[in-house]
Amino acid sequence: MVSPLGTSVVAEPRSPYQVSSSDEQWIEVLVDCPGIQGLYTYRIPRELDLKPGDIVSVPFGSQVVGGIAIRWVTSLPNDLDPSRVREVEDVITSGFFPSAYWELLHRVAQYYCTDLITVIRGALPPGLLGRSQRRLRLKPETIPPGAETFCSPVAGQLLRLLRSQKEGDYSAQYVQREIRGASRGIQELIKRGWIESYLEPPKTPQTKQQQAVTLVVDSFPLELTPRQVEVLQVLRQQGGECWLTDLIKLGKTSSQMLKKLEEKGCIVIQFQERLRLLEQPDVNSDRPKELTPSQQESLKVIHSLDRFAEVLLHGITGSGKTEVYLQAIAPLLNQGKSALVLVPEIGLTPQLTDRFRARFGHRVYVYHSELSDGERYDTWRQMLTGEPQVVIGTRSAIFAPLPNLGLIILDEEHDSSFKQTQILPTYHARTVALWRGELENCPVILGSATPSLETWVKIGEKSSESSPPHPLTPSPPLPLTYYLSLPERIQSRPLPPVKIVDMRQELKLGNRSIFSHSLQDALQELEDKKKQGILFIHRRGHSTFVSCRSCGYVLECPHCDVSLSYHYTHEGATELLRCHYCNYSQIQPNKCPECQSPYLKFFGSGTQKVTQELSHLFPNLRPLRFDSDTTRTKGSHRALLTQFAEGKADILVGTQMLTKGLDLAQVTLVGVVAADGLLHLSDYRAAERAFQTLTQVAGRAGRGDDPGRVIIQTYTPEHPVIQSVRSHDYQGFIEAELPQREALSYPPYGRLILVRLSGTEGVEVQQTAEILADIFWDTIGRGCEILGPAPANIMRIARRYRWNILLKFEPNAEVIIPDVNELKKVCPQSVSLTLDVDPLRID
Repeated sequence: MVSPLGTSVVAEPRSPYQVSSSDEQWIEVLVDCPGIQGLYTYRIPRELDLKPGDIVSVPFGSQVVGGIAIRWVTSLPNDLDPSRVREVEDVITSGFFPSAYWELLHRVAQYYCTDLITVIRGALPPGLLGRSQRRLRLKPETIPPGAETFCSPVAGQLLRLLRSQKEGDYSAQYVQREIRGASRGIQELIKRGWIESYLEPPKTPQTKQQQAVTLVVDSFPLELTPRQVEVLQVLRQQGGECWLTDLIKLGKTSSQMLKKLEEKGCIVIQFQERLRLLEQPDVNSDRPKELTPSQQESLKVIHSLDRFAEVLLHGITGSGKTEVYLQAIAPLLNQGKSALVLVPEIGLTPQLTDRFRARFGHRVYVYHSELSDGERYDTWRQMLTGEPQVVIGTRSAIFAPLPNLGLIILDEEHDSSFKQTQILPTYHARTVALWRGELENCPVILGSATPSLETWVKIGEKSSESSPPHPLTPSPPLPLTYYLSLPERIQSRPLPPVKIVDMRQELKLGNRSIFSHSLQDALQELEDKKKQGILFIHRRGHSTFVSCRSCGYVLECPHCDVSLSYHYTHEGATELLRCHYCNYSQIQPNKCPECQSPYLKFFGSGTQKVTQELSHLFPNLRPLRFDSDTTRTKGSHRALLTQFAEGKADILVGTQMLTKGLDLAQVTLVGVVAADGLLHLSDYRAAERAFQTLTQVAGRAGRGDDPGRVIIQTYTPEHPVIQSVRSHDYQGFIEAELPQREALSYPPYGRLILVRLSGTEGVEVQQTAEILADIFWDTIGRGCEILGPAPANIMRIARRYRWNILLKFEPNAEVIIPDVNELKKVCPQSVSLTLDVDPLRID
């Protein structure tokens, strides 16, 4: 019944076929069902208008699932009764998959070793491919006291799991993942009548309907009261149509008065769809800025491109890359084309979106995972209209369905946030953007002050050794590549000087504060001059771990192989410890669990501790914390940045979020509290990531009229990365880093595939990893170094044990990607396997 994608099987695969009668139509559908990758044939009901490319819901087994209509079927196997072919239930969205978009999804699925339907689900807004779900529910009225003593251990474990949830209701998939051998326990409890199994129907997205008021008369009847005429005048000023709730506010009227006007035939009140788009504050309109010579040269090259080309816009921090983006997009909108702008973090979108809306008004839309499901669904449908628009979003927006795409921009293209790591497919938005640019035949601009080494080797090294400020002359073969440089800041502002403070010397001088004397002096000067500053620390929370000073015991998460971090809330509050991996939390114990000593101490620093220490030393400075703890709620990124930009805080204390393109003119000081946490990591990319992060955060200073300064605190001031950051020397950094990568065949000179395995039984995961490693040794062949199997850096996360195998291909070797479906056949059901192609982290 199941076949590889590209063939359809509804009976015996080699049976002769019968031609469809004129009264019946069939279509092949790619169904969304875990573990199933194939096409299935369905009958099209006469009343349903359906065509290839539509998103549909279809019956599949005992449930209803989402699917994609692929192609018409004109015949069925002779030995298959047409009455057995089931009907398509409904069309969810029509005509979504044009050929170029379809090809893009196929490439992603093939390259990143993921089922096509999984890629499609990631590309579509939540809920569009809904499917029914098998769930298990307790029947408490039938369960006798002490029930666990009457059943098997696995059934007892299942009972306890269901009872731990208020409603006693879990998905069968979750239960089977959490309990080994759960199927036997499920069948046992169903037979006893203690639980029930049921299908939850799919939830399909619904449009928002709202009452609208429409003016239907040209002249107002004489019998109207002056107040009624006034309300109609307000409606006319709105173009003759307005939402009822808005008209009530604007006209300072009531729904009763509007109903009377409807009875008199002046207006019509009816329900209409209202798009749920992200509500954003009004911004003042903005005009194009005067460009520097380097900006003009870069823009001239970009405007000359009328087909696919890969462009590296290498501009130092504050050099005006965003203005180049804006002026590159403007003529495209006038030509009826759209532009897609990708940013690495949601926190960056409010500031960037405001600049774009000031220039392009209502034609700017935002698309990212923090939108509500309704907002994502309606924004996605708005893109399908084909109207010229600018879509700004994070990595998932690379799949935005813009039918007439004229330009793709990746701002801060070096940022690791463009790589998907948590769920399949583990794509990199930069790679997918280049594929899409090729398929849509439009240019792709990669902008950064610190380009990734992959991009530099691919584009930058094609220039002369000195990385010239002028575009490269493109040469065959395609694709065209260009290097564009913005080597100076706007208005010739200087880059901020960087001072390196050796914290070892501070300790010798008796300074045990987390702030060096130099940073304290700079903060005092900041307070005196009423300026603003940024303090960067790479960890959130208060302290990185809690240890007993008597026996050395460290409090660890019971579900992960990591220490618990202390999170401070306010003075006198309960001291709370939290795991940053599985979010487990517990109250800080009064005594050491190991030796009962009361001497527990907090070690390490996070954003909370920096903020606390800052308030203690400088009570007149107003700090504002900007990390993932303070930006959990919707709109919190914008609220915090607006508060800081309006001068309601003096110091912004934060993590990596601060490094990603923030443009705050009043910031004259940047302090890096502890640079060493970025330098000494067991990752071949540690140096590159540290240089990019420190250079980017340093670039936040001195963007306004006042000069800036940067102070970096470290225990290893002689480190090559620190020295390169000190002199803003990107060229010197890559000249030192690239030979090391090349000698070890690491990217950008070699290719990596990381095989990740995880499961609840550590021994089983290890044994599976060893079996797979033997298979790779036997099948992949020469040109590939197989590293592992080995435990992950953090072996256990959320009660799951993790092992890795790294496949490292030499520069000129053929990259053989193993068939993930064949590999999964080797794995026990309780062991999960994923392939991370081109991983950015090996953990």
